[in-house]
Amino acid sequence: MNGRPISGTSAGGRPARGPWRAGRGLPALLLGTLLLVTACGGSGGGSGDKAKQGAAKEAESTASQAVVTVSPKDGAESVATSDALKVTADKGRLTSVTVKDAKGNEVPGRIAVGGAGWQPLQHLPAATRFKVHAVAKDAKGRESAKDTSFTTLVPKNTFVAQYTPEDGSTVGVGMPVSIHFTRGITHPADVEDAIKVTADPAVPVEGHWFGNDRLDIRPEKYWAAGTKVTVKLNLDGVEGRPGVYGKQTRTVKFTVGRSMVSTVDADKHTMKVVKDGKLIRTIPISAGAPATTTYNGQMVISEKYAVTRMNGATVGFGGEYDIKDVPHAMRLSDSGTFVHGNYWAGTSTFGAANTSHGCVGLHDVRGGWSKETPAAWYYNRSIVGDVVIVKNSHDRTIQPDNGLNGWNMSWADWKK
Repeated sequence: MNGRPISGTSAGGRPARGPWRAGRGLPALLLGTLLLVTACGGSGGGSGDKAKQGAAKEAESTASQAVVTVSPKDGAESVATSDALKVTADKGRLTSVTVKDAKGNEVPGRIAVGGAGWQPLQHLPAATRFKVHAVAKDAKGRESAKDTSFTTLVPKNTFVAQYTPEDGSTVGVGMPVSIHFTRGITHPADVEDAIKVTADPAVPVEGHWFGNDRLDIRPEKYWAAGTKVTVKLNLDGVEGRPGVYGKQTRTVKFTVGRSMVSTVDADKHTMKVVKDGKLIRTIPISAGAPATTTYNGQMVISEKYAVTRMNGATVGFGGEYDIKDVPHAMRLSDSGTFVHGNYWAGTSTFGAANTSHGCVGLHDVRGGWSKETPAAWYYNRSIVGDVVIVKNSHDRTIQPDNGLNGWNMSWADWKK
């Protein structure tokens, strides 16, 4: 024996330190391992959350699969005003399309069901630069945008619409909207689509073409007194005939005044004046002589002249008359039919005989200075658009395009 202890004490009676350290070190190792496991595991499945977050970040950083295409191409010039502008989306759907000119005016358009395409709802004005901004989304909701610009063509040939009545005017219940075009129209549907007529209170209106250069628009019956009518001419860029484009964008408004409808009975030589449904006067008249009878039918006053010249040579009567100072004249037809004052016939003629060349004459004085004559009374109470109906004349009904007299067509024929 060398005298070394074999128990748990060392020389001098102190416990051995080696075994005590080993006993303290094992729990510390286990604790470290547990902490490591807890930190990695989190609340159960931490590695899966990181995978999801990584996938989300990857999705966010991946470009949208949607492809937006705009026709015409970016920077294009001399672009047609119709059927040229289209926006489409591939591998996605359009969510918004905005087309504006330099002034910020937006072109109305519609995205097709499903979002595959967009087209404007109307033609484009000519000689105008537009900017396009279109956005589409793919199946994952990721957006793709496209911005382009283009300029429409500058027309070499144009047409203008000359319209009646005038903006801001007050007219009678028989006044149609009548539009004459300076060039014959061979694409009438396109032109008609660019003209909108609305009324307040609302009433349906229809247009009718007389030849290829005149379009009249009216309701089925006379306008109601007090109606406010708005005419929008959106003709800028409309191709009225091959290579010929409109150049107007204008809004015209007029008001229908009181109702006044006068009925001439050529056999009885009278004219009954009805205002707002009430007879206010019966005036003796002289209508067309047997050889030069007055047209029958519904006629509309289209012009008024305090004094005018009437020359038979201008309406096919040669040198039969040339009166330089006809007073209180109101035009009823383009072919020369008027209601007017007559100072050259005796007073007894009116109400008793028909002596004119087709006009309706009312007693008057030369120069029209008196306000008391039947002609002056009627002239001062009439406005453009008032209706004059002639019946019992030994003549045919006036043609609907001879003046503003489309009321002589049935509604069914008018709509054709």
